[in-house]
Amino acid sequence: MYAILDIETTGGKFNEEGITEIAIYKFDGHEVIDQFISLVNPERDIQPFVVNLTGINSNMLRNAPKFYEVAKRIVEITQDCILVAHNAQFDYRILSTEFRRLGFDYERKTLCTVELSKDLIPEQDSYSLGKLVRSLGIPVTDRHRASGDALATVKLFKLLLTKDTTKTIIQKSIKLSAKRKMEPKLLDIIETLPSITGVYYIHKSDGDIIYIGKSNNIKKRINQHFTGTNSKSKKLQSKVASVTYEATGSELVALLKESEEIKKNKPLHNRALRRSTFTHALYVFKDDNGYLNLKIDVADGRKKAITTFSNRESGKSFITRAVEDYNLCQKLSGLYKTKTSCFGYDIKACKGACIQEESAESYNKRVEALIEKNSYSNKNMVIVDRGREVDERSAILIENGVFKGIGFFNLNYQITNLKVLESIITPMENNRDAQHIIQNYLRKNKRLKIITLD
Repeated sequence: MYAILDIETTGGKFNEEGITEIAIYKFDGHEVIDQFISLVNPERDIQPFVVNLTGINSNMLRNAPKFYEVAKRIVEITQDCILVAHNAQFDYRILSTEFRRLGFDYERKTLCTVELSKDLIPEQDSYSLGKLVRSLGIPVTDRHRASGDALATVKLFKLLLTKDTTKTIIQKSIKLSAKRKMEPKLLDIIETLPSITGVYYIHKSDGDIIYIGKSNNIKKRINQHFTGTNSKSKKLQSKVASVTYEATGSELVALLKESEEIKKNKPLHNRALRRSTFTHALYVFKDDNGYLNLKIDVADGRKKAITTFSNRESGKSFITRAVEDYNLCQKLSGLYKTKTSCFGYDIKACKGACIQEESAESYNKRVEALIEKNSYSNKNMVIVDRGREVDERSAILIENGVFKGIGFFNLNYQITNLKVLESIITPMENNRDAQHIIQNYLRKNKRLKIITLD
């Protein structure tokens, strides 16, 4: 017997969400034999983006039953059933959290239709519920409402049962719970942690640091460590005595601090991160005709790179966008190997630098603009990002192209003076990893405020 469900929530911080709507269809493998659908008063605010997505607002929930009023019905309809949901880990966590708030230990076996779909219907473009059912010709109404999504999951699950001809994959996929039960000491540690951006340190009983990480939600990340089933997670769970943290507000500051702290402390379980965080780089050279050529290659510390990438695919993606944004030649950017004109020239997207039709002087100006945008070599600037408090900002100082360190300042404080800046900056090492982190972050966050210093 299966209980196929979908839950809509308020959104918000991890493990602080509330249920706004729940739909459960009791399914015997052939047809729905019982159902429960209800709005739920979460007794907390709903995030604006959730209101836009689901259409459920606080006014609709004012007279809806609170969770404790529907809890008994949920227990009854799911009794002796396997919970089935699209991303079962999420729905089961939310449900278990609500019951835990009532002091009730709610345990059910679970099946995830995302995981099943990946096994039984491979090579789909997307496994999100909406796109998946649409590609399979399954009708769905009231998308992003619990009843509509749960009913679509019922139809999807029927299809998956049919496709599992050996009846083995579903049996293997059933889990006692989406997350393993946690030891009391681990639960106590999680309770003390905030849902903020920063760097966290996992300590042994003697105080030694065994792991350092960064997260945009420290509580959620530690929760993942403490419920993980891989080898590293199990080792951390067995050795941890305490977790300390440092708030950064900015993800960039957290990344830089994490990198430096790992190099400094060399924690036992951070071995992979002690190596460089990038493998490939963008290089420029001038060919015999005087044109600037770009090339993505394996990172080489002996050569001066414009910017670096975590892997070759990331570099190739960057160059592909750059060719379009700066109207560059595919051949001179290393994307199109040919002895004649590039494909871009054939479709009139390239001005002909590949066959010397465009002058080197004209073409090189656009390449130099790309280099100027993506390299902070010889620049004096401050990258301004989020701070630890609402009225605070973080500052990452680059002086003569060298990363100097990070600091925090009040919003009312002017930071255009280099001398003043240096007084609030905590010095940090300018290594290749730090340069990669900064350049990578700047590429992905184009709206960052950058102050150029005289």
